[in-house]
Amino acid sequence: MAYSPLAKVGSLLKASHFGPTLLVMTVSFAIALPLSNLSGALQIAIAIFAGQLTVGWSNEVIDFPLDKAADREHKPLVSGELSDSLLKKLIPVALALAVLLSLMSPLGAVGTLLHLLGIFSATSYNLKLKATIFSPLPYLISFGALPWAIYLPAGKTPPLWLYSTLALFSLAFHFLNVIKDLQWDLDQKVFGLPQRLGKKKSIAIAIGLAMMGTLNIIFSIW
Repeated sequence: MAYSPLAKVGSLLKASHFGPTLLVMTVSFAIALPLSNLSGALQIAIAIFAGQLTVGWSNEVIDFPLDKAADREHKPLVSGELSDSLLKKLIPVALALAVLLSLMSPLGAVGTLLHLLGIFSATSYNLKLKATIFSPLPYLISFGALPWAIYLPAGKTPPLWLYSTLALFSLAFHFLNVIKDLQWDLDQKVFGLPQRLGKKKSIAIAIGLAMMGTLNIIFSIW
């Protein structure tokens, strides 16, 4: 089946896990804006967006065999909207853009290195850690590092509440996000920490983490 160029772009955005990608981009912009001007904050957000494309597309390619076996037709590779060969070509392009745009933005060399740490941490989740007891670790590293990547090049240290809150909410997302595919994961022997704990415990942990993140924000305002 042939797809129009516009539909192809839509499928590429879908394959990037566009909701979380847009959220991370928006959070990056919000963090960067007080430390830079509008142009600088936009540059940082776009660089982060390129990094998120790398992570999202690599996840789709790596999970393609499992998604196909589970008949997940909502996935662009399974439905045939995209080919895995196309994404394999685009992943290094997105990574190169993430590095180049980061270096050209206020992130500079230090921020770029931390941005790469976040990308590689997230990719390690896609490659291996998602099926181990250490599945939350990449979320902790990647989202905990994000404020540091933006603050350090500006000569400042991010407040504790900021990076701890991002880490807490990202961990909560991890435990909740797994729930919808929990049985598929168990059938396919993907035994991350939420899968090992089960649905009820994962939901309880996610709620607790989200509450802690919310309290972090409240106390920071006070």
